[in-house]
Amino acid sequence: MLQKPDAGDQAVATPMRVVALDRARTLITLLVVLHHAVINYTWFGHGDRMRWLGFDLVVLFNDSFFMACMFFVSGLFVRDSLACRRSADFLRRRAWRLGVPFLVSIFVIMPIAYYPSFMRYIPQATDFNFLQFLWHTLRIGPWPSGSAWFLWVLLALNAIAALLWAAAPRAIEALGQFIYALRDRPMTAFAAFLVFTIVIYLPMRLIFGDSSWLVPGHYPLPIQTSRILLYAGYFLAGVGAGEAGLRAGVLAGNGALAKRWMVWLGFAIVSYGAILLMVYTHHSGLIDFNSPPLWWHTVYGLAFATFSTAMTFTVPAVFLRFERSSFWLLDAMRPQAYGIYLLHFIPLIWLQYAVYDPAFPAFVKFAIVFTGTLSISWALTALLRKIPAVARMI
Repeated sequence: MLQKPDAGDQAVATPMRVVALDRARTLITLLVVLHHAVINYTWFGHGDRMRWLGFDLVVLFNDSFFMACMFFVSGLFVRDSLACRRSADFLRRRAWRLGVPFLVSIFVIMPIAYYPSFMRYIPQATDFNFLQFLWHTLRIGPWPSGSAWFLWVLLALNAIAALLWAAAPRAIEALGQFIYALRDRPMTAFAAFLVFTIVIYLPMRLIFGDSSWLVPGHYPLPIQTSRILLYAGYFLAGVGAGEAGLRAGVLAGNGALAKRWMVWLGFAIVSYGAILLMVYTHHSGLIDFNSPPLWWHTVYGLAFATFSTAMTFTVPAVFLRFERSSFWLLDAMRPQAYGIYLLHFIPLIWLQYAVYDPAFPAFVKFAIVFTGTLSISWALTALLRKIPAVARMI
């Protein structure tokens, strides 16, 4: 990776891994598995008849930050990859790492995963075998992408970054210099990133709402409409932070941002409390449940933007500040994290199907689904990575 020791030096090639950022990526993968394991047992999800309100709080917490944060972390490594190879080679490698897994996901993994749901909820399809179900999915739909939607969006953003690098490399350099200048002014950096988040998220939320998804026909290329600019903006911010340097810029392990991890966590707690207050207001009867007023959408959007900003500072800051500490689960997961992300929908939905009829408490069902999903997808990834071509991909 290319690191920038100080503002006056030129970038030098220094092959290394930033353990703290690997852990941040792995944590979000774990939260993705947790998110999907609990959502079937929420009142919001309308899935299993056994539900617990606490799981709704978990889903609300995750959904308010984790994918935007994942785009930010993914963008951190783009600049160094572009600097090490030409844009065409960069895109070829990204197509192998993102495009091929996406195609495998939508044509193989997701059909296998969703087959039991199709058989349960489509009564007239009880005589469909798997191949008939697959043909029905590809030709008529619905054709779900599951968590693989992240891959096609990330690949598109990587392509935009490569085009920008080729056409206007000074633009990325200027963004990196701006971010680097804030390395010793963490509160200014936080305020700037918060304003940036509000600008790219709040207008889209007010226009489209937060439940609208943009889906071209029945093809598996969805993206949440109100978050298109949020995800693109966070990815671009990650590219800029990577240009500023992963060891000497704002993400320095002994830097001001990492040292103030408790401040960012405090902002996150307060803003999440504001989100909960808005949810309570929505369900309390104080406002029209079906058509909340503009002020409610605005306040909720501002709380969401603050929470997303705070957590995107908190997650890397905590792992940077405690980089020498042991995070045994995350460290053990790190080599398999990408594969777990790709494969977890198969054991997830089949396990949800297996425990659907028994009258187990919601937490028992969740525990079976979560531990089983994580264990099976982890073991399957470890086995697949014994194949050299697969290991280079995931």
